[in-house]
Amino acid sequence: MTLLNAPKYDAGNEKRKSVLIFGGIGLVLVLLLVGVGGFLLGHGWMFTNTHAEHTVDHFFTALEAKDYNKAYGIWMNDADWQQHPQKYDYSLKRFTEDWTTESPVGPITTHHVDISKTDGTGTFGTGIIVAVRVNGGKKIFMWYEKKDGTLTYPAPHELEYN
Repeated sequence: MTLLNAPKYDAGNEKRKSVLIFGGIGLVLVLLLVGVGGFLLGHGWMFTNTHAEHTVDHFFTALEAKDYNKAYGIWMNDADWQQHPQKYDYSLKRFTEDWTTESPVGPITTHHVDISKTDGTGTFGTGIIVAVRVNGGKKIFMWYEKKDGTLTYPAPHELEYN
């Protein structure tokens, strides 16, 4: 092909190329903003820890409502736990005592999920530490196990934050 028989200029094709280029740049910028924003706000890269934060939030909401059956089901990640209570060594009675009379913060009356951080071994960690402020400001750290969705208290580490 020579300059004399070059294809005709196609304005529509050039416009499509421009839209694809600027759209791609915009998409990369949005993904970068969401990814870094989640990390900076304390919810994991790309907000990947929000599921664990919601689970912990539902757990404490059930404790506030004194619905210990529901809270125990969230703790064990088994909504139908009452159909097979013998499966668990940690009994509902002991669980209720641990979160009321034996709790280091007392019975839960208020809570706020603050931040979370992925922790543990491997590329993406084995669990998530969720920081919760309960009963007017006392910080506690919950562990969300990724492989089975169960909760543990206390978490293996504490997070530094204000």
